[in-house]
Amino acid sequence: MSREADTTMSTSNEPRMPSEVSHDVTGFDKFAGAASKLASRAWFFAFCVALVVVWAPSFFVLKSVDTWQLIINTITTIVTFLMVALLQNSQTRADQAVQHKLNAIADGLGDLMDHLSQSGGRDISKDIEELRQAVGLERRESTSHNAA
Repeated sequence: MSREADTTMSTSNEPRMPSEVSHDVTGFDKFAGAASKLASRAWFFAFCVALVVVWAPSFFVLKSVDTWQLIINTITTIVTFLMVALLQNSQTRADQAVQHKLNAIADGLGDLMDHLSQSGGRDISKDIEELRQAVGLERRESTSHNAA
C-alpha cells in the first residue's frame, strides 16, 4: 500500500510525520502561546504577589470578611480557569511536536537499520519492529515503502 493511501486513511487524531504536520497556527493557538510565555515570566509572578499585597489590607476598607474573601476567591478562580485552558493548549501542542520529532527519528533510524541489514548484515527486522513499537510508530507512517 502506498504512503499516500495510508495518509488518506488516517484520522486527524493519529500521529503524523513532521513533514505532514500543518504549520498553520490558529489565532487561539497564538494567543495561548503568548499567554503562556507571559505567565511564565518572573514579573508576572511579582504582579500576582503585589495583587495579594494590595488585597490584604482592603479588609479594613470593606469591613466584611465575606466580601473580602469573595473578592480574592472570585479573581483567583477566574484567572485559574482561564490559565488552565490556555496552558493546556500550549502543552498539548508542545507534546505533539515532540511526538512528531520522535516519530521522525525512529523512522529514520528504522530505515537506516533496514538499509544496513540489506547491505550485507544480519537480519535485524525484529530490532526495527521493536524500535517502531517502542515509540508507537506504526508501519503506515514509515517513509520507506518496503513492507517488512
